[in-house]
Amino acid sequence: MSQIDATDYNSLSAALDQHSNDEINAAVQAQDGGSAKFLDGVFEGMSSAFNPSKAGGQQATVQYEITAPDATHTYAMRIADGRCQVERGAAESPRVTIRAALPDFLRLITGKANGVQLFMTGKLKVSGDLFFAQTFQGWFDRPS
Repeated sequence: MSQIDATDYNSLSAALDQHSNDEINAAVQAQDGGSAKFLDGVFEGMSSAFNPSKAGGQQATVQYEITAPDATHTYAMRIADGRCQVERGAAESPRVTIRAALPDFLRLITGKANGVQLFMTGKLKVSGDLFFAQTFQGWFDRPS
């Protein structure tokens, strides 16, 4: 696999096609800055894809715990006042916490994997408001 532009949905989506979890992990680790910088780019892309009209004025904090080969990376996503901001680190009181391995997380956010299936097979762990966890994904635009 070549370099993956983590901030670009189409690039990320295409890179996931026909590659194993091991190949995805290796490609991410090989990038400049490793998985931490890569995930920074992924969350930057998610923040850019946030559509405030779909959120309908709702506010929430979501904590992500993404397990990569080098470490578990924690991010807090705060959605308020029509904005989506993401930063490294744990959220003080998240509405929901989402835990997944890096490849499963990438497939989830690109629509390559079904969240319910990942949850039922134990590849996605969700704590907190489960209904919200299903609905807030619709607040982000995905290119068609």
